[in-house]
Amino acid sequence: MENIMEDLESKTAFTIPILGGIPIADSCVVTWVIMGVIVLLSIIFTRRLKKVPTGSQCIIEGITDWMDSFFTGILGKKGKKYLPFLETLLIYIAFANLIGLFGFVPPTKDVNVTAALAGMAIIFVQLAFIIEKGPLKWLKSFRNPINILDLVTRPLSLCMRLFGNVLGAYVVMELVKKGICAIGVPVIASAYFDIFDGLLQAYVFVFLTSLYMAEAVEEE
Repeated sequence: MENIMEDLESKTAFTIPILGGIPIADSCVVTWVIMGVIVLLSIIFTRRLKKVPTGSQCIIEGITDWMDSFFTGILGKKGKKYLPFLETLLIYIAFANLIGLFGFVPPTKDVNVTAALAGMAIIFVQLAFIIEKGPLKWLKSFRNPINILDLVTRPLSLCMRLFGNVLGAYVVMELVKKGICAIGVPVIASAYFDIFDGLLQAYVFVFLTSLYMAEAVEEE
């Protein structure tokens, strides 16, 4: 149990020797790895696109079409301009939650990462409000105290929900791996906590973000 508690602590991967030393957390390094993998896969899957898709192109286009229809169904046609952000957010969180399958510690286990994601999501929601309705209406919206409260409660909810679920799944899997379990139990547990729950939490995060955005851009 002590080893698991040590694993839960945010660790410094290395320190940049400038300005007295800038510590770089391991969650940040893993995020860079995820970014590199996503960029590399994007290049691989898009370098030989065909008018009539086959093989992996069918899978990629199917996933893309699903994301487009999912977010458009929530935001409407007006929200199409915001799809790249939402889809990128979904892809990153999904990769971050699944990377534990390859021996990495999920960066979403670090509350600093989930707080940054939640803050970025809420800022984007507010920017969408300003783009669609103008800065004056955005300022006037804060005459309602609930809107002011939402600026605090919504990112906090997004942050802690993602962090809590990923952290809980990580702890359970570590206990399963380091405990004495029947043959097959770790595999079953991994299928649920590492894959199903990881994808579910990515879905919930962007689903709530898109709902907040739909509320912000809806016509009065």
